[in-house]
Amino acid sequence: MARICHAISETPFAPAGGAHHARLQDLIAAVEAESALADLDAALKQPDVQTLIAGIFSGSAYLQGLIERDLMRLQRLLTDDVDTQLPRLQAALTLSMAAASDMPTAMRALRQFKTEAALFIALADLCGHWPVMQAAAALSHVADVALTEAVKFLLRRAQHSGDWQASDPVHPDVGTGYIILAMGKLGASELNYSSDIDLIVFFDPERAPLRDADVMASFFVRLTRDLVRLMEERTADGYVFRTDLRLRPDAGATQLAIATPAALDYYESFGQNWERAALIKARAVAGDIDAGQALLKELAPFVWRKSLDFAAIADVHAMKRQINSVKGFGTITVAGHNIKLGAGGIREIEFFAQTQQLIAGGRQLDLRVRETLDALQALTRRGWITDTIRDDLTSCYAFLRRIEHRLQMMRDEQTQELPEDPAALEQLAQFSGYKSTAAFSEAMTEVLETVQRHYRALFESSPGLTTADENMVFAGETDDPGTLTALAGMGFAQPSSVLSTVRGWHHGRYAAVRSPRARERLTEVQPALIAAFGATSDPDRAFANFDRFLSELPEGVQLFSLLRANLNLVRLVAEIMGTAPRLARTMSRRRRVLDAVLDPKTFSALPTAAELAALVGTEAPNDAGLDHVLDCVRVIGQEQAFLIGVRVLTGTVHAGQAGAAFARLATALIGRVQGAIDADMIRAHGRVKGGHAAVIAMGKLGGREMTAASDLDLIVIYDYDDDAVQSDGPKPLPPSQYYSRYTQRLISGLSVPTAEGQLYDVDMRLRPSGQKGPLATSLASFKAYHQGDAWTWERLALTRARVVSGPVALAEKVNLILHDTLTQPRDKTKITTDVLEMRSLLETEKGSTNIWALKHVRGGLVDVEFIAQYLQLVHASDHPDVLDTNTHAALGKLAAVGVLPTHDAETLIAAGRRLHDLGQVQRLCLDADFDPASAPGGLKQLLVRAAHAPSFEALETDLRAQQAAVYAVFGRLIK
Repeated sequence: MARICHAISETPFAPAGGAHHARLQDLIAAVEAESALADLDAALKQPDVQTLIAGIFSGSAYLQGLIERDLMRLQRLLTDDVDTQLPRLQAALTLSMAAASDMPTAMRALRQFKTEAALFIALADLCGHWPVMQAAAALSHVADVALTEAVKFLLRRAQHSGDWQASDPVHPDVGTGYIILAMGKLGASELNYSSDIDLIVFFDPERAPLRDADVMASFFVRLTRDLVRLMEERTADGYVFRTDLRLRPDAGATQLAIATPAALDYYESFGQNWERAALIKARAVAGDIDAGQALLKELAPFVWRKSLDFAAIADVHAMKRQINSVKGFGTITVAGHNIKLGAGGIREIEFFAQTQQLIAGGRQLDLRVRETLDALQALTRRGWITDTIRDDLTSCYAFLRRIEHRLQMMRDEQTQELPEDPAALEQLAQFSGYKSTAAFSEAMTEVLETVQRHYRALFESSPGLTTADENMVFAGETDDPGTLTALAGMGFAQPSSVLSTVRGWHHGRYAAVRSPRARERLTEVQPALIAAFGATSDPDRAFANFDRFLSELPEGVQLFSLLRANLNLVRLVAEIMGTAPRLARTMSRRRRVLDAVLDPKTFSALPTAAELAALVGTEAPNDAGLDHVLDCVRVIGQEQAFLIGVRVLTGTVHAGQAGAAFARLATALIGRVQGAIDADMIRAHGRVKGGHAAVIAMGKLGGREMTAASDLDLIVIYDYDDDAVQSDGPKPLPPSQYYSRYTQRLISGLSVPTAEGQLYDVDMRLRPSGQKGPLATSLASFKAYHQGDAWTWERLALTRARVVSGPVALAEKVNLILHDTLTQPRDKTKITTDVLEMRSLLETEKGSTNIWALKHVRGGLVDVEFIAQYLQLVHASDHPDVLDTNTHAALGKLAAVGVLPTHDAETLIAAGRRLHDLGQVQRLCLDADFDPASAPGGLKQLLVRAAHAPSFEALETDLRAQQAAVYAVFGRLIK
């Protein structure tokens, strides 16, 4: 009969003197005074027992407390047969739980059982009677027993209340479909000393003997919550096991207990790489064991793949990259080292085995084992690893697990981090049997380096996307502390939110990540994406925008594959997400824009008008139907506008060039839509004799100063032969009605959303007589109106008018009218009065003191444009050459003929360019007004770059000064 007091082969090291020896003498004295403790007294007379207890007192305050609290318990544990201890405790627990009538009684019984078992296992481990893995197996058995008895107790309660109707009242858990799967260390029967237990709870709706099936889900959730309470709630008697249910499918979105059909659907459709590895160790431990084993059998095809295609191999490599966290490949040190997650730690040995099990376990059934050391042995038999590697890793694993137990026994803490404090580290070294920290550190370093060497060798040829600094752990349902630290170091203010969101991606929350292939590709590119977001000025905003972008994608394989192959594109995507949400939305709708970005020509030059016309003609040829043309121009418009924005964002072109580029694009699209409307009108209504229409661009398009958000200010002019009465088609119309309908269709063609989205907003209010006038204006009426009845503001607007589409002959007639109208002599006093009145009205309605209200602030774009238009209108009769639809060009021409002082022209041109460029960037990136307090840092940097300013603060100072200068010029020139 083996007793611990007679089976001591090793002990912790207890240095001479110290409080632990005094406490030992107190213990011996207390035992000698109690006749009932005669066996314990005899045991304590033995030198090796005294050394064991002194070593425990020196190293573990937790175990010291357990020893001193109940000396009768200590006597049993030291002097009874070792082999009978756990069976005795188990039998006592079974009786106590069967008799328990309420939760407090059951909780007390469970805690007393766990406390005595924990002290017994610690003694058997510390004295060397049990090797460390036998102690781990015993701890696992204790957890199994506690869970089993807790489940039976809860189901008996439900039986008494009438909710549960099991056929066997003695065993209310058998055949009921309530399944407790143990994962991780408990699943593999490798529980560490102060471990929590990882569980997944399922219920089979077909088996559950519930009185009311309608409340099944809520019943099992409540039952599981009570089970967790029985396990982990701290009372005066302590706790049993901390319990973690976060390994269940999609833990962030599912209840504590999951129906088996839903679980099977999840694993088949959305199961993750880490879940495959985790399920290697899964074991049914409580509840309906047969049902649990049947469920694991059904899950086997998910865990064990019959063949390894490229995607599966990439899957395994991606897991390796995730596990190689920032703490994984650093310089090995002892103080503060995490012996589970750190370099050369327990995790690396487990992953070494699990990875190869996943690779070959689909075909080689003998590799499907839970225990780590059994897996190493099986891999050796199959020739996957050598005897030397197996022996090295087996020895290292036992060493690390032994130290892990000692570390956790010290204070009953779930920790794997070696102390950084020299005194605490020395205490651990001595508790582990070493006389000095140096001896302990030497042994620990040798083990860690051996593990790391074998671990690295296994994956030395695997592909990698990232540097060591970017290797972080996104797998699992818990936040890896090292990854949180790394994300914070990269600039993420909410690293836990980032981890939670990434887990959501891998649970298939969005359509883009619903397929296994998409998630595999995402896993491969994910580290580079996170690093790129971290490199932006506002990582959290960039990440959140990418998450929003991802939620709008219908599928993601193509995107992730593209990013995987082009890491420069990853950085561009991150910059877009951090700076330009408007562009991000285009990306979500137009995935092929990323393909276009890869074209080297994208960053060489902006497309010419001829190139745009050719592109539009190819995509929407003349023989295409109207609906096809309208869809095509929307696709082209959004994609080309995106590419213009990307050029500005990356600094390939400056913001000033973008205005003309947007205008060229709009001109090409208007021309193609007009051509399609021409053809459609001819098919439906025929032709009007001699009839043609031209489109006049006003405002930003007319001045070639468009932004990404500009609408189109248009006027449609038509002309026809004098003797034309109606069109000659199947549904003839008189000319005025024909061209009114023509214009309506043109507006719709440019503005109405189709399946491909919207192209532009169209504003026709600058036509003669505004909203009161007809949509389309005849050439004669246009001429008569502007050379007669037009208001001053309409003539000011006319300075930016130009024909952008229509036959050449009609365009020439319109241009002549425009020129003749603008060069008529004007009453300067009236023009000045009207301009000042208009500016005053605008300031009342839209004025602002915010310097970032670039258009309407005093000295803003409106003032620059008013000055240019006013001076052209006043002086064009004497100097026709001053006419130009572009504001900056007109200011230059006005200065050239001497009607605008040179220094004022320089002030206005410089300020106008800066205001335009800043507005270009704002409209490119934002839908709302720019607010410096909440704006992304990347956008501020972009504004600084566009303005050629040294800093954002300097930019604001300069902007304020320029606006004041413009306002002063306005006051001098228009008075």
